[in-house]
Amino acid sequence: MAVGIAFGAVAVVVLVLLFTVGRRHAMTEMDSAYIAQVRLSDFAMSESGNLAGGKVTYLDGKVTNAGGKTVVGIRVRVLFRNAAGQVSENSTMPLNLIRMREPYIDTVPVAESPMKPGETREFRLILDQVTPDWDGQYPQVTVDGVSTR
Repeated sequence: MAVGIAFGAVAVVVLVLLFTVGRRHAMTEMDSAYIAQVRLSDFAMSESGNLAGGKVTYLDGKVTNAGGKTVVGIRVRVLFRNAAGQVSENSTMPLNLIRMREPYIDTVPVAESPMKPGETREFRLILDQVTPDWDGQYPQVTVDGVSTR
């Protein structure tokens, strides 16, 4: 009888895990048709030093959900160019939304603060390293993937 109870408990745990993982996976699938509904604007860049003596580059801006679905994830592609106009760095990263600005800028993944249809929010990309042959101009930033529900 104890073996039956233990087997039943394990089965319940497995079912709960499968349901949770399956649900999480469904929410993170990319919706390539929705990419055109997510718009980036109002870019601003800044730099600061870190404790290791290096630089951190920040790229701030606004993101708008112009479609009719709730956005739960955004992935962007950031292209830096060199003086000859050639791509010198090509990075893909998740976009994080700015949750608060005081007493410091705090960011969260879009999944923690989903964007409703028609909503515009501020975002920040944190770039720990930028290629040394970057031409100093704003990088090209495009939406590379969107998760919706």
